[in-house]
Amino acid sequence: MEKVFGSLKITWPKLIIFAVVTGVYTGVMASLPITKDTSFADISITFECWILFGIIIIVNSTKPLESALKCFVFFLISQPLVYLVEVPFNPLGWEIFQYYPPWFVWTLLTLPMGFVGYFMRHDKWYSLVILTPMLAFLGYHYSMFLRETYSFFPNHLLTTIFCLATLIIYPLFIFKNKKLKIAGIVISILIIIGGSILALSMGKDVYNTTLLVESGKLEVTFDDTYNVYLEDESYGKVFIVYEENIESYMVNAELIKTGDTKLILEAPDGSRKVFDLTIERNSYQISEAPAG
Repeated sequence: MEKVFGSLKITWPKLIIFAVVTGVYTGVMASLPITKDTSFADISITFECWILFGIIIIVNSTKPLESALKCFVFFLISQPLVYLVEVPFNPLGWEIFQYYPPWFVWTLLTLPMGFVGYFMRHDKWYSLVILTPMLAFLGYHYSMFLRETYSFFPNHLLTTIFCLATLIIYPLFIFKNKKLKIAGIVISILIIIGGSILALSMGKDVYNTTLLVESGKLEVTFDDTYNVYLEDESYGKVFIVYEENIESYMVNAELIKTGDTKLILEAPDGSRKVFDLTIERNSYQISEAPAG
């Protein structure tokens, strides 16, 4: 681990290969249906892995300017590659590059961040000052993913563990000065405690949505005399409401788990309509189940 944080020889050719590999890998993880709403796709959305990549480049540079330029080139190559890989698989096609501008802004910011970040290698008090904002930013990710895992277990569990581990690893292996190590670990522990309290005190997140609308796309007729429920109630709860704005009854849901189950709509006479329901983190798919 100590070699990773200070003894690697990252030449320019190696840096370019590193950027290409991470960019292609990220694009693939973002494109595979099986990775959706999992830790494997998080690298395409949030920063925790990119913080690690940036820090590795910074602490293995020999000069501030080298650190800045290598960070910049790494992100300049890897980020567009992510979207390029996604083009053939995403319904947006080339329009998916509309999501790239914010990442380009971050790419530009890697120039000053890489330059200043280099001074973490000096093992002085200001080295800890430089690292602390990165720890705080990582702590924000930890808190966010902890709540996601708590709400939709085991979704994002690996990312939560990754954030937790790197919060301790960075001060432990970036610094050689024992006092800086201890101070950094104390700061990380405080961030972990604060992030955990914040995430858990907010309670479980719930996916609120409307699954059915009377005479809607699935052409189902029902009213408040019907009974509606999920075959597996561990996925959450469903209920019928009347929406005055559209003058129709709807089946609303409060979902707390992702996966596959069935929605059952039961008429007063006991007849039932059964629907296959696939629940994702922020979306769902529903269709009437085949008879029998």
